[in-house]
Amino acid sequence: MKKYLLQFKPFLIFIGTFFAAYIGLTVIYKFYLNSFHANDIDGITTMIGHNVDQLMQLFNENTKIAKSLSGPYLEVRYNNKFTIIIVEGCNAVSVMILFVSFVIAFSGKFKTTLLFILFGVFLIYVMNVIRIGLLTVLLFHFREKEHILHGVLFPLIIYGLVFGLWVFWVNKFSKYAK
Repeated sequence: MKKYLLQFKPFLIFIGTFFAAYIGLTVIYKFYLNSFHANDIDGITTMIGHNVDQLMQLFNENTKIAKSLSGPYLEVRYNNKFTIIIVEGCNAVSVMILFVSFVIAFSGKFKTTLLFILFGVFLIYVMNVIRIGLLTVLLFHFREKEHILHGVLFPLIIYGLVFGLWVFWVNKFSKYAK
């Protein structure tokens, strides 16, 4: 048994570190979410909505984003037509937690790891704002394509970005980089 533990030690350390970081960050995020009342929108989701609105205004799009009266989400109107809602799950924090946990599990030098995490989280945030803006416009024009756009294409883009960042990290900066 000891032989196998020694043989798989790097993998076990990776798995242990990954899950410890993932669980720890998830618990912290849940405490954050629990600090809001049931019908309130958390600050990160509100900030995402504000940034989507700013992005749309940059392109002179007729968009109005407001808190829903019926639930803890933002309603997005595009060209005076209800188009999408932005809920807590749309803020990409769970994707960021996954990204950060992986980078920590494959950490390199502290400063490099920290800077890469900050860069990656910022890039995921920006891509998520762009994703929601594009989704708003596309669903206005192609409502019948909602499943492919929201359920396939845009998750593929976000998770593809995260995967690309991971590959770049492991090959260039992690302690396993050559």
